[in-house]
Amino acid sequence: MKNVLLYFGSFNPVHNGHIALAEYAVERGLCDETTLIVSPQNPLKPAWVQAPEMDRFEMAEAACAASRFPDRIKPSVVEFLLEKPSYTIHTLRYLQENFGSEMRFSLLMGSDLTERLPEWKCADEILRDYPIYVYPRRDHDFEKRSDRMTFLADAPLFDFSSTAVREAAERGEDLSRMVCPAVARMVRERGLYSASRRVVALTAEIDRTPEGGALVPLLLERGMCRYRNNEWGEALNDFNRILRIDPTHREAGQLVEMVQEILAYRYKDIYNP
Repeated sequence: MKNVLLYFGSFNPVHNGHIALAEYAVERGLCDETTLIVSPQNPLKPAWVQAPEMDRFEMAEAACAASRFPDRIKPSVVEFLLEKPSYTIHTLRYLQENFGSEMRFSLLMGSDLTERLPEWKCADEILRDYPIYVYPRRDHDFEKRSDRMTFLADAPLFDFSSTAVREAAERGEDLSRMVCPAVARMVRERGLYSASRRVVALTAEIDRTPEGGALVPLLLERGMCRYRNNEWGEALNDFNRILRIDPTHREAGQLVEMVQEILAYRYKDIYNP
């Protein structure tokens, strides 16, 4: 029976740390294969943050192919076929029902996720039925919630995350330290994490959200994107809209003052306070 280690994630995007962990699992004999389960929609993350699911899968596919064990490290689209949002327990039940006679499944996750396991759907079933290998994450202690958990103290640690990759891509910086060449090329050629694309995604989410407090973090994020892109007027509109919803919002108030100071300094002749 084949031992398959399931590595769930948004992989938004997949980076060298993800692949190094998959290689480590193979080298340590934790599994016969490591499978990256690319989640189309993580119920604990806002949808607007993520690149399109097929782009994320194709980046994972390229990164796995570039790994040291391309025949033993592969991505999967299984969650694309299941009901959304993606719950780990639904995927595990599907895999067990369809492939359980020929495969034995275990999970790989970071110590940050073990802290949130109680929030997962049917967490008790996952802890009871599946071995879980936990790799360390900085600033997150490992809490053993089951005898089936194994802490991988010597697993590789990296000082960057998918968030750092996205932020670097938005600034147009070199990604070669964090992702493989094929992934860097896809990010660049498809403009996956550009500021303009982020603003478009945020705008769509804002348009779907009723007026009220739920809009505040979306407007703040869009305003910051515009701020970083020197789109002062649009950024000011977002920050002022936050203050109309919540006049006590301190960060929005400070950002309004900062934008006004920038405009007053740069456009002295035409600035209209």
